[in-house]
Amino acid sequence: MINIDIPKQNKIIAKHLVLDFNGTIAIDGKIKSNVKDILNNLSKKIKIHIITADTFGSSKNEINGINCSLHIISDTSQDTQKKQYITNLGKDSVIAIGNGKNDAFMLNEAAIGIAVIQEEGASFKTLQNADIICTNIIDALNLLYKEKRIIATLRK
Repeated sequence: MINIDIPKQNKIIAKHLVLDFNGTIAIDGKIKSNVKDILNNLSKKIKIHIITADTFGSSKNEINGINCSLHIISDTSQDTQKKQYITNLGKDSVIAIGNGKNDAFMLNEAAIGIAVIQEEGASFKTLQNADIICTNIIDALNLLYKEKRIIATLRK
């Protein structure tokens, strides 16, 4: 678990980290360097979930060696499927990270939603639904090691 106590807001006890795959932890179907190691280290603190439409058909192979669960969604209503996944986990215990338009509901629903802007870019709708925006996945994941960065960004 990751405990984040943001002043004048509810304390967040995060049990789940839900990550979009392509555009977030992977570019063009390949996981970005260092991400596997960071996720395996984070999995000691929080349960890792990867949710994807698997655009490139590579997610199963790419996540090999990562202590996580993989959930592949169908081609229809992807935004709703991702939101429902967060809801089923217990949205108040979820930190979610994504970049695409189909991640907007997921980021809005999670206790903390983080959007990343990388090589693929990010949907404006998703940026509007995020609590925090990072310019790369490494910075976004490092927030979970240094919770005071989250507190500094989200306090009123």
